[in-house]
Amino acid sequence: MNMQICRGCGAPIEWIKMASGKMMPCDAQKVLYWKNDGAKTKIVTQDGNVISAELSGDQKEATGYGFVSHYATCPEANHFRRRDHE
Repeated sequence: MNMQICRGCGAPIEWIKMASGKMMPCDAQKVLYWKNDGAKTKIVTQDGNVISAELSGDQKEATGYGFVSHYATCPEANHFRRRDHE
């Protein structure tokens, strides 16, 4: 992983290599998650997979630690998204 500072909001971010080979900016703080296929929250695992998960539950039953995409939390995210139509 590669830690840097977001140019938009100044928060620390980690760049995680996705299974597709692309790099995803994620919040640097790991979060405990509970895998749930129907959940709206998406977690990026350390091996670059994206899964649906909850961010609360019984700690003894947690799936593991992962990262939240920085696109989901950065107030300046729209300035950095790639546009397919341009």
